[in-house]
Amino acid sequence: MERYLGLDVHAASSTLAVISESGRRLQTHVVETNGRDLVRVQARLKSVYRSRGIGTPGRAVYGKRHREPWQQQLPATARTTATPFYEQIDFLVALKEQAEQDLIRESRKHSIARVLETTPGLGPIRVARLLPIVVTPHRFRTRQQFWSYCGLGIVMRSSSDWVRTPDERWIRAQVRQTRGLTRPHNHALKDLFKGAATTIITQALDDPLCHDYERVTEAGTKPNLAKLTLARKIASTVLALWKKEEPYRPKHRIASETDRGA
Repeated sequence: MERYLGLDVHAASSTLAVISESGRRLQTHVVETNGRDLVRVQARLKSVYRSRGIGTPGRAVYGKRHREPWQQQLPATARTTATPFYEQIDFLVALKEQAEQDLIRESRKHSIARVLETTPGLGPIRVARLLPIVVTPHRFRTRQQFWSYCGLGIVMRSSSDWVRTPDERWIRAQVRQTRGLTRPHNHALKDLFKGAATTIITQALDDPLCHDYERVTEAGTKPNLAKLTLARKIASTVLALWKKEEPYRPKHRIASETDRGA
């Protein structure tokens, strides 16, 4: 019997559910994440340093390797204040890492996870988030439908489909205006694909998709619109790979632009 992974994400915890092909919940497991708590504690720790006039650029102040030199800059009383914050950070980071491991382990029970992880910009965590939301790519007949579901579809509207000519004839209007992206959409997927696009732009500088982004920006396209185009390409690639169940190869980048039935 085919089984699917379901995921319900909250600020303090994530609920993993194993769902049967008929939709019946077979198993449930709650994993603590506390992402917001971690950010909050890190901010409080930095405030301890700032209140003593010590700048804390970046994230080095949190790490265990460089923690002691940072603490030595604090007076003894302030060091006592900072210590509990460090202990909370260590605890929450351990919980976050465990939650990620559990999420990846569950997603990789499905063979398609390894296939989708070959997509540029997608790693194990993003794929693990993607699987329970989409469940099956066959819900979407075309890539345009998938774009709309992900909030990447462009909405076109006209004020009137027909206009009157000077000789009193009615003809179909040629001007259509862009009204932005589709509003009803899955916000998690939109964040996922835009995050994947950001990863390619900032970290995968040798990837052909990054070269595509650079080419269109150099041609005059605004960076935010070029990034949207890149996110749409990644979404198209994911849909095609998932349907074909084969890993990514550079040719899929071309197919995502030309295969209208992806």
